[in-house]
Amino acid sequence: MAVHDKGPTGPDESEEPVVRDKRKIDPETGDVRDAAGGDSDGLIEAEGPDVELSDADAALLAEAERDLVGEYRDRAARAEAELKNFRTRVERDRLANREAVIAEVIRTLLPAIDDLDRADAHGDLTEGSPLAIIAQKMRAGFDRYGLRHIGQVGETFDPQLHEAIVQIPTAGVTVNTIADVIEPGYALGERLIRAAKVAVSVPE
Repeated sequence: MAVHDKGPTGPDESEEPVVRDKRKIDPETGDVRDAAGGDSDGLIEAEGPDVELSDADAALLAEAERDLVGEYRDRAARAEAELKNFRTRVERDRLANREAVIAEVIRTLLPAIDDLDRADAHGDLTEGSPLAIIAQKMRAGFDRYGLRHIGQVGETFDPQLHEAIVQIPTAGVTVNTIADVIEPGYALGERLIRAAKVAVSVPE
C-alpha cells in the first residue's frame, strides 16, 4: 500500500498568518511604540485633533475668566475688611475691659479718698506729714489713670452726673444750679464711677 508523504505538519499555507499587534502606548507621552521600543510608523497621539474656537466662544471664555478673577478679588477684599473690623472690635473690647477693672478698683478705694479729702478740708493734712504724703501719692496715681472729679459749685445740675440731695428755692436762679457739693463724684474717661451728691438751687 502506497504511503503518500504529506510533508511536515504545520498550518495550511492557504491560510493567512495571524499577526499580533505588539505596539504599546507610552504612558508618559501618549505615543504608540512597538514592542522593541522604537516609534511606529505614523505615531498615534492619545489626544484628539485640536479644536479651534470661534471669536464669540473665545470672547465668552475671556469674559468668564475676568468674572472669576473679579469674584475672587471681591472675596479677598471682604475677608480683609472683616479681619480689620475683628481686630478693631478686639482692641475696643480690650480697652473697655481694662477700664472696667481700673474703675472697679478705684470704686473700692473711694471711701479712703473721701476720708483724705475731709481731713484735708479740716486742715489735718499738714505739709510734709506722713498722711499728707500718702494722700499726695494716691491722688497722683489716680490722676495717671485719668480719674477726674465731678461736681463743682456753680455748675448747671445734670441728672446724668449729679444726685440732688437737697433742693433750695433761690431768687434770681433761672436753671437748676449746684449750690453745694456734699460728696464729690468721680469719672474715669467716659465711665461714671460715682455721681456727685449735691445741693441744688432751683428757681422759686
